[in-house]
Amino acid sequence: MGRSQETFNKKEVRNKKEKKRKDKVAKKQAKNLTEKKGGLEDMMAYVDESGMITSTPPDPTQKKKIIKAENIEIGIPKRDSLPEADPIRKGSVTFFNESKGFGFIKDSETHESIFVHVNNLIDEIKENNIVSFEVEMGQKGPIATKVKLFK
Repeated sequence: MGRSQETFNKKEVRNKKEKKRKDKVAKKQAKNLTEKKGGLEDMMAYVDESGMITSTPPDPTQKKKIIKAENIEIGIPKRDSLPEADPIRKGSVTFFNESKGFGFIKDSETHESIFVHVNNLIDEIKENNIVSFEVEMGQKGPIATKVKLFK
């Protein structure tokens, strides 16, 4: 069997690839020569007492504040500090479907829409009635329980 001969087109493709590779190496070397060598000092950032990021280190002669770790509060405040809300609320029925057995009550204080089911009713209700109720958390959100007409 004879040897396959290299065509002109194959030589051109090989030469272009070789030239591209040499250009890439030359660019990398030129970049390394001109690039400023960054040290650790160039990368450092400092935070001042007001929380701003600066490039200058803090002055060690300034007096430091001593903060006890016990005094730092992390997270949300405890529920004990919040005032206890009245469990019995007042609101108006915005929607009630008797055939399906559910509706919604708009709380008069928070203006929140609360789901109500026919099983949680003490008195029969209709739309625009003023009712008193208690709120419990259900699977999908707040649910009105012990719903009765407000007199």
